Amino acid sequence: MAETKSHRGRTRRRFNRELREAAFVAKGTLFTDHPLMAHIIPIRRCNLSCTYCNEYDDFSKPVALETMYHRLDLLGRLKTGIITLSGGEPLLHPELDQLITRIRRNKAIAGLITNGYLLTADRVKRLNDAGLDHMQISIDNVMPDDVSKKSLKVLDKKLQILAENADFHVNINSVLGGGIHFPEDALTVGKRAMELGFTSTVGIIHDHDGQLRPLSEREREVFLAMKSFEKKHFSRLNYFQEDIANAKPSDWRCRAGSRYLYICEDGLVHYCSQQRGYPGKPLEDYTLEDIRREYITKKSCAPMCTVSCVHQISYFDFFRGKQTLESAPLDETSNHLVTIKSAGA
Repeated sequence: MAETKSHRGRTRRRFNRELREAAFVAKGTLFTDHPLMAHIIPIRRCNLSCTYCNEYDDFSKPVALETMYHRLDLLGRLKTGIITLSGGEPLLHPELDQLITRIRRNKAIAGLITNGYLLTADRVKRLNDAGLDHMQISIDNVMPDDVSKKSLKVLDKKLQILAENADFHVNINSVLGGGIHFPEDALTVGKRAMELGFTSTVGIIHDHDGQLRPLSEREREVFLAMKSFEKKHFSRLNYFQEDIANAKPSDWRCRAGSRYLYICEDGLVHYCSQQRGYPGKPLEDYTLEDIRREYITKKSCAPMCTVSCVHQISYFDFFRGKQTLESAPLDETSNHLVTIKSAGA
């Protein structure tokens, strides 16, 4: 009886989530003056130190709860459709559940990107209660190595906990490139994800400024095999990766700074995690004028970009909104570029 009740509750929550997602798609298609997605950082610290990652440190404190509330409310006023908590490792934030609830109160879809290490059955149930809609975990290999400890061997028990307890959608993202030693591991990870009832995607790891690092022939073969795993879901909108896998530039209109926002722990709006410093404006001062300007601004880093979330969001506007403004060349040595020191640096 209890199991039947739990199944009904999970089905009801999924139906409610899918209704809100349908409304998100309809609004995003009809109107362009609001962000579709924002990634926001509640803590920069991470409990791991993957060698390819430039988005963490090992010392930062959590952003204060009231400060985070204010930033989430500002995103709500901009009518942001999806707000995803990222990091660092967001599960290290002691008031993460309250942040998720605040996102939902602002009528946004609530997402979380985590390495999964800190998940327990109780923690998953608390995320259910907080109203989490989506979780993504990136698993880099089957066995932990010098590049990444995000391995299937370590995380499989966490995935089983999610399969048994999560009322939210779970996507497992496996990766290629970036020094990953065994590309075939992505296939093992993808198959395991589907066995547990999750969706599965494959990502191509970018270099330190989000740009293309061409795949080897071996990696391209795995990439093509992984594409057959992908189910119909928003996170599977990654047609651009076919160009990337073949080392070709993508012809697309990047809407970063407009339809997609990246808010760092200091409360500044950036194009994405790999172009921190542009435009580098406080969220508190970000207005409709900024959204409209960046919507029609052509980004010089776009052709060789691998940042999938920005690509996915930009699909909404591929057929409209000609970009007539030119952005300045993005120079990683610029004094305005925000850089994050790796652990031990």
